[in-house]
Amino acid sequence: MTTLEDIIDEKIGEVRTESLDLSFGEIVNLYSSKELVIQPEYQRLFRWSDAQKSRLIESILLELPIPQIFVIERTDGVLELIDGLQRVSSVIQFINPSVLNLESLVLQGCDLVKDLDGKKFEDLPIRLRLTIKRSSVRTVVIKRQSKSFLRYAMFKRLNTGGEILDPQEIRNCSARMVGDDGINFYTFIQKKASHPAFINCTQTLAPVEKEKKGDEELVLRFLATKNAQNLFKGSVRDWLDNYLEKIILKEIDFDYENEEEQFDRLFTFLSNALGEEAFVKYRGNNPIGGLAPAYYEAITVGTLNALDQIRNVPTNVVKQKVIDTVQSELFRNYTGSGANKRASLIGRIDTIKNALLELVNE
Repeated sequence: MTTLEDIIDEKIGEVRTESLDLSFGEIVNLYSSKELVIQPEYQRLFRWSDAQKSRLIESILLELPIPQIFVIERTDGVLELIDGLQRVSSVIQFINPSVLNLESLVLQGCDLVKDLDGKKFEDLPIRLRLTIKRSSVRTVVIKRQSKSFLRYAMFKRLNTGGEILDPQEIRNCSARMVGDDGINFYTFIQKKASHPAFINCTQTLAPVEKEKKGDEELVLRFLATKNAQNLFKGSVRDWLDNYLEKIILKEIDFDYENEEEQFDRLFTFLSNALGEEAFVKYRGNNPIGGLAPAYYEAITVGTLNALDQIRNVPTNVVKQKVIDTVQSELFRNYTGSGANKRASLIGRIDTIKNALLELVNE
């Protein structure tokens, strides 16, 4: 009989790690020689202010503890940073900003040693420069022999709940942790987010949301709405995480060719029929506000489910029907209070589909 201890011991054996102390000088050299990668697809660089970066340098000089960082060992032996971006990039910028194509970091906001303010790395005495270079940070290396799922799970746990990464950025990196299957799926999402018709239809997505990869999240949201309504339990974030995870871990099939054909056909139709105001609310015939996610779910999948029948209906007729439908009492019942229920999700999709089918049944 397999015991709980046996199960845990087996899991421990599936992930191999090594802990070592790397000096910041070594980290800068590893990055300069491309033996340490800070993958831009994973995390946007430098959300820390100069004051935050400066206080890190101050802490190093004062020999205060620095939290450990995590790297993953790729198959070619190159190390890839998966947690500790702000700390590592701040030190690299201070010591050798040219390798990041950035301006020198001028210390500011140091609250323990105010005399550091206004100093660059080269302004410090040689002993202090060497102190920074020789100071070490505990580095946990996830070895390349570790199972891909555990690499994925580790990254997700390191970053979920933090304020540095947004949900879609975490999904991006988590997917890539799995390997080729994850990379292929997320590359598909990025490709579809750059489709001209999709871009046109989502012009009303707020710029701040687009900076957080909100356009890529919309692609994933469409795919989940179309393919995985059964996974929806009220939390959109959990729903999208769960759907992505099941695809990249190959628990459910994903037909790339068919999915691409449907996506391109649908958004080309919506771009022609609805244009930039495809997923906004209306007052009369006037669009109001920005992109409404519940409307996006309903209009994309509802239209897809009726597309074969309405493809020859004049686009102006389709647009007016959608405008009228999203203002109907029935549709509003599915997008108001209780919208985050599976029944409401299905209800608003069917409301759009049935309204569009009326155009060919009248």
